[in-house]
Amino acid sequence: MMDLSFIKPILYLMQNAEPVDVPQSFKDTFNFLQGNGVYDDVMMYFLRQMKNTVWTHYDAFIADAQALSAIFMLIFFAIKTYEMIAGDKQLEIMPLLRPFGLVMVILWWPTFTKVVAYPTDLVSLKTEVMFNESQTEVNNLRLQRAKLMVDISDQLLSIEAETETARIEADTWYEKSWESVRSSVKEGFSQVWKPIVEMSNRLKVGWQLLITSLLETLAIWLLRICVYIIFIVQIIYSTILIILGPFSVAASILPAFKDSFSTWVARFISVNLYSGIAYLVMYVASLFQHYAMEAEISRYQQLVDTTEASIEKLTVFASNGVLSFGMVIGTFVIGALTMLTVPSISTWIISTSGISSAASTMGRGSGGLSRMMGKVLSKGF
Repeated sequence: MMDLSFIKPILYLMQNAEPVDVPQSFKDTFNFLQGNGVYDDVMMYFLRQMKNTVWTHYDAFIADAQALSAIFMLIFFAIKTYEMIAGDKQLEIMPLLRPFGLVMVILWWPTFTKVVAYPTDLVSLKTEVMFNESQTEVNNLRLQRAKLMVDISDQLLSIEAETETARIEADTWYEKSWESVRSSVKEGFSQVWKPIVEMSNRLKVGWQLLITSLLETLAIWLLRICVYIIFIVQIIYSTILIILGPFSVAASILPAFKDSFSTWVARFISVNLYSGIAYLVMYVASLFQHYAMEAEISRYQQLVDTTEASIEKLTVFASNGVLSFGMVIGTFVIGALTMLTVPSISTWIISTSGISSAASTMGRGSGGLSRMMGKVLSKGF
């Protein structure tokens, strides 16, 4: 039987993490500052529309490819005729029909590309549905976590203000100079002094919140950049393959370039698999994000408590310098690095040498970016 013991702590966290009421004004402000969703829905919609728009330029060189294919057909038939006249080859009908089939592919190029791309589009559609379903819950948890972080910072401000006020009230000068003052006046002084102390401590807590927000912003933008790179690379590669593909079909008429058409088909399928694999990787990454956010929400809810034990935990938590447990930031970085493996995974399914070399070049550049962002995040921690 399958061991499901690892699910117990996840169920415990989900049972103890109650939903957090997030005001609509906070949602609007948070989405305005960090984008609507982990990957920003507006940018993802733009990438989808950009792909559809760019693919409409498939016919840029079809006329040139048709003229080239006519020339290559004449050369092909001349070679075959000479071989049969010389007695090197016998008359074969099927090889002579191949150039006509390739020319038909060029004439029906938009239909042909849609047929080839249909299986990959189907994979992309199904994995995108899986991703969208999981991402809705992740975005809700992300808003709840952000609201709890703000609540904790406000609570920390209040506690530090009360502590500072108590320290000032317990000062020797305060005790000696105010012995004859009525308690109502002392209470009035405390009420006036507490907001002043709270304002002075807000800078300290504000820096902690700023550093935390900066680290999370760097991590989430590292994830977004890696995702955007994969989708933009797919758009660029697939557009080049569609626009210049007719030349590969025309060149394959000649015996010397016979494999160019099959190589183009393999590369086109491999590139179109990027989106399906990317959504699948993002779906798996969202499961890690879901768990990390549930875990941090559960811990934040314990810190928001006003009991003495929670205040002690809050004091230790605030002394770390950042108002984050680091789990969500870690899942963002892991998801970003995993996204860079999408081209390699695609070549596992459809083996293509040209795409592999191009993807490795892109991977080296992206790897340099990820190492730089990793150093920044490590210094921040």
